Amino acid sequence: MDNQRGVTDCSRCGEKASAPCFCCAEHCGFYLHKVCAEAPLELNHPFHLNHPLLMQNAPYSSGMYVCNFCNKSGHKSVYRCSSCELDFHIKCALFTFNIAENNLKELEHVALQHSLIPTENGDEKLKDVSKCFGCREPLANCTHFSPCRGFNLHEKCTEIPFKLNHLCHRKHPLVLQFNSERLSCKICCQVTMRRGFVYGCSPCKFVVHIECASQSPLQVIKSTNHEHPFTLLVSQVPFTCDGCGTGGNHVAYRCGTCNIIIHKNCISLPRIIKSKWHDHRLLHTYFHYIEDFRVLNCLICHDEVNTEHGSYYCSKCNGIFHVKCVMKDKDSYEIVENEDEIEMPIESSIIVIESNDAGEATKINHFKHMHNLMLGPFVGGYENSCDGCMLPISDPFYYCSECAFFLHKACAELPKMKNVWYHDCKEPLALISDKAFECRRCWGISNAFAYECCGCEEKICLRCVIALTPGARTCLKHEHPLFYYPKHNGKCNACGTTTQATFCCKDCNFVLHLGCFSLPITARHKCDEHLLSLTDYDDNSYSEHHHCDICEESRDPNHWFYNCSTCDTSAHVYCVLGEYPFLKLRSFYEEKDHPHPLTIVKKKYYYPDCEKCGKPCVDVALECSKSECKYIVHWNCVTPVHLWSFWAWYRR
Repeated sequence: MDNQRGVTDCSRCGEKASAPCFCCAEHCGFYLHKVCAEAPLELNHPFHLNHPLLMQNAPYSSGMYVCNFCNKSGHKSVYRCSSCELDFHIKCALFTFNIAENNLKELEHVALQHSLIPTENGDEKLKDVSKCFGCREPLANCTHFSPCRGFNLHEKCTEIPFKLNHLCHRKHPLVLQFNSERLSCKICCQVTMRRGFVYGCSPCKFVVHIECASQSPLQVIKSTNHEHPFTLLVSQVPFTCDGCGTGGNHVAYRCGTCNIIIHKNCISLPRIIKSKWHDHRLLHTYFHYIEDFRVLNCLICHDEVNTEHGSYYCSKCNGIFHVKCVMKDKDSYEIVENEDEIEMPIESSIIVIESNDAGEATKINHFKHMHNLMLGPFVGGYENSCDGCMLPISDPFYYCSECAFFLHKACAELPKMKNVWYHDCKEPLALISDKAFECRRCWGISNAFAYECCGCEEKICLRCVIALTPGARTCLKHEHPLFYYPKHNGKCNACGTTTQATFCCKDCNFVLHLGCFSLPITARHKCDEHLLSLTDYDDNSYSEHHHCDICEESRDPNHWFYNCSTCDTSAHVYCVLGEYPFLKLRSFYEEKDHPHPLTIVKKKYYYPDCEKCGKPCVDVALECSKSECKYIVHWNCVTPVHLWSFWAWYRR
């Protein structure tokens, strides 16, 4: 063969041809391995009894497929079950067929090996290779075969029975097979990869891992989260796990002393975790007593937590979580190994100087302001905006008696550093101010307070930080509490747009997306001398009334709008707020092309021409702080594009 010219790959399996093989008598480059030439066109595989495997060309338009045995790609002939969408290389299908038939001649020429492959170096491919194909357990400390294609098989797994009877499924015997439907193991409840063997009963959709099927009924497991050991309990009756609160079937582990029944995986649940979803540590409990008969809802999914079963609970603020919810994302929590280690206190942004008899701080110092702040008089009707979130000031709030600085009490009490559940970085976010930024949640442009990631430097405005804090939120335009669902398709009641992340009411079909949830309740505009109020419904049936008094275009009476009840002025939300409603006017912005500091302004009646583009500065502009200098430019003409509003991008 080495003397032949041209292609020397097997035309059926695509691998390099080697003796013994067949070749075309005309030497046209067509070769077939002897094994490939003699392979049947239809293979009744013992590990896939539901349907036969048919030999065919690669069935996909790309001409490629991925073998469900070795997980490697192929482009030649394939054994395929179209019903179960299983694809196998020819040699892989024949190899496993011989293993199933206890024809171990395939392994006679393969030397036994001891595993020395490291599995903790971060190489995912190496981790996969270092597992036995049969039982999917690590190869460490076990002799094994590695004949080809990164295939590894424990020596002991070559001797496992093809069929067995198991206490967990007395109706039918369990047969060794591919888990083509990726069913979860009935013993450990973990999903098995399609690449691997399981014991299964196809008619009953029943599957168990090889290792789980071989466990002794007398097995005892010690727990780090519980003082007593757990023993295996085989039962045909479904149960509710006392560790996580979800259902289980067939196999459980029981603590006879405490009468606790749990899944196998729940034995190793960490006792204490620190989660991004909460500011304090969370403690795992198997049951939780409620003295006042309250219904406790999970702060993630907002469904009721059955306190008779396992949950994670915060003793400081009564926050509670389903086990499956708080541990769904492994990157969102850390296990607290040393329970005796004192939890670091949350660093406050304020120093309390004076308090009233009720213990409420009446005079504070905030690290982002030079003067002391006083607690407001609680009379309402304020027209100022909070310097933290830029929403209208409402009770309770703090104010500065020496300058025009206001902070909602909720904004003032936010900590210096904070973790949030919707940010991927593990580094905490730090509270910043007086820096123009784009919020990575609502995409609004602001220069008020924000939380900045210490790693990636992404910024999130205080409106979003407060709105997305786990738990019930209140909206002045709705009587029931609202809950945030990051994956919920709904039509916003305020603007009519369909969104995939919404604030929803559990009592009715009320839906708000994040942008509308944080709209200012009141706003000023030159079209009216009075303060405009956000209105959720126009009950005036006169069609001529349904127009905007600013742009003079029609508006939907079912969408939210701003209204003055005294003057009967009505306007679109966008027309009133403009492109940059959350920029602090009269604050400074540094611009390299001008020698003096620039002030953020919004002209109402006189619109000087922009020094850059020559057009009138109708909306937000930057004006020189020196009175003798007449320099003024549009915000969009000098700021970087990432500080432009969506509408500025749209018109670009």
